[in-house]
Amino acid sequence: MTTETTPVPPAPVPAGARGRVPERSQGLVCPNCSGTVPVAEGARIVQCPYCNLHSLVQGERGVRRWQVPRQVDRARAEAGVRGFLTGMRKARDLSRSATIDELMLAYLPFWRVEATVAGWLFGRVRKDKDETRPDEHEVFELMNWNDAAVDVSEFGVHRIVVARADLQPFESQNLHAEAMVFEPTESRTDALDEARGYFLGQARNAAGQRSTSYENVQLLRPEFSLVYYPVWIGRYSYRSRTYQVVIDGVSGRVMYGKAPGNVLYRAMALVVGLATGNLVLVNGTLLAARAASDDDSLGLLLLPIIVGIGLILNGYRQFRYGEEVEDRPKEFQKAGSAGGLLGSFLPTTGSLSEMMKTGQSVLVDLEKMSREARRD
Repeated sequence: MTTETTPVPPAPVPAGARGRVPERSQGLVCPNCSGTVPVAEGARIVQCPYCNLHSLVQGERGVRRWQVPRQVDRARAEAGVRGFLTGMRKARDLSRSATIDELMLAYLPFWRVEATVAGWLFGRVRKDKDETRPDEHEVFELMNWNDAAVDVSEFGVHRIVVARADLQPFESQNLHAEAMVFEPTESRTDALDEARGYFLGQARNAAGQRSTSYENVQLLRPEFSLVYYPVWIGRYSYRSRTYQVVIDGVSGRVMYGKAPGNVLYRAMALVVGLATGNLVLVNGTLLAARAASDDDSLGLLLLPIIVGIGLILNGYRQFRYGEEVEDRPKEFQKAGSAGGLLGSFLPTTGSLSEMMKTGQSVLVDLEKMSREARRD
């Protein structure tokens, strides 16, 4: 924050206010005694706690900073990590064999933009099966967007669920005394551009137009701020490998977690997916062909084909990517990021060789487990 201080005539100071006061935010240097002057968010006139000189704060206001108070203690966070270690998709002995090596509280920064999105979109919407009609869609809605202000490749948390009522003024000293506080490294300009793109995308989705010929959407009274959000970062070991779990410091939910997969579950998912998918694909298509009439034959024939292919691809995905399991709840992922319906399932030509290697490793693991079971 670029500021200047202009001395103004001092006002009477209460006797109890002459001592050193806690720093509430980044301070200025007093032009009289060179002491550090704490500046609260939005304050225009500040007082030096050492010589009592009053100063006028001028210049850019900078980025407003907020914090969200922590609600989850260490014991509850550890219980959340333990709960993550259970589940059918994860290694069967994970909850018994894993050891929690570290559990650390941290405050991650998130850019937050709130604005009233207003404007018009002119285009065409579907009238019936073969025709469209002109459409005018008005947008006037309060929207908010947030995204991580640091590299979250290690933590896997791109977004938080936070309301305006949850925000409290940023207390730098208190947060640094309580936990590790990460400072923003991502560009503010990029964050603003991404927020504008997200708001425009929301407006287009609400309009539901097949084609848009003209749009004029503006952000009214946008508020840009930085929110420090509490998370518990847990690291645990399993068979000489280290994994990470991130627990929400407000709700106690798992925001991100990685675990070793269950080899039996992977093999079962592949077999069941192939069997049921082929059953629906072949038998369902034959039944649909017999029951279809001339008018709706195409839609009825496509239904079992789509369902069957979806079951096969889902089984393949569980098999292909099940060696390590990642929990990524949608509400903590980047706003507006969504893949296609089949894009994440379809195997590419380059991945077929990897699929064979993965299948061989699964067979080796199954054979090893079978030998151990016979010895027991």
